[in-house]
Amino acid sequence: MTERNKRGTNRRAVYETLRRKVLTLELPPGAALSENELAASLGVSRTPVREGLILLSDEGLVQVFPQIGSFVSRVDPQRVADAQFLREAVELAALDDLPATLDDAVVEDLLANLERQRRPDIGLEEFFALDEAFHQGLLTLSGHANAWTTVASAKGHLDRARRLGLYDAQSPAEFATQHVEILDAVRAGDIAVARTAMRRHLRAVFEDVERIRARSPELFSADPTSVPTRRNVVVWE
Repeated sequence: MTERNKRGTNRRAVYETLRRKVLTLELPPGAALSENELAASLGVSRTPVREGLILLSDEGLVQVFPQIGSFVSRVDPQRVADAQFLREAVELAALDDLPATLDDAVVEDLLANLERQRRPDIGLEEFFALDEAFHQGLLTLSGHANAWTTVASAKGHLDRARRLGLYDAQSPAEFATQHVEILDAVRAGDIAVARTAMRRHLRAVFEDVERIRARSPELFSADPTSVPTRRNVVVWE
């Protein structure tokens, strides 16, 4: 591997690591970020860290204030709403494109996914991963698997809001039940019922967001350009 390719690989790896930690709330909304500390913990120079923070800033997940510092952005309700709009438009449209004969292999994968979702001892991050795979699988059934990349890249604020809702609820059982209802309707060929169930499922996040926002307003920002109150620098082992 050339030195140039190695730098590109480091930059991508650092960006993906930081993005994952922001989305999983390991780096919580409003947390202050130090390039030096992050570089030391990741075993890289400051350059890929700085470049990673810039990419996250472009997504609205990090705020960089010259002469002040970098912060994990608070959850922006407008970005949550925009991502929800995009997701609903794509996933409901995909249901309309389901073929008369479904791919048996994809259906079997979805059924196995639902079995794992309903395990009583499932962890929230495992459930979140299965939830993502379930929705991506439905897009695959409709022939629009590649659309998931666009949806996933636009929903960083929505993912954080959803995780806050899952952690607040303590149990993903209700969401798993909604998934079962959607897939049952899809397998029965009742697209109208599937669309209604999907819309209700996707919009349920707003109830969670408003409840959490009322209880923990410091996690949300009415003004995305405002400077967060500085907290201790985030470092992990």
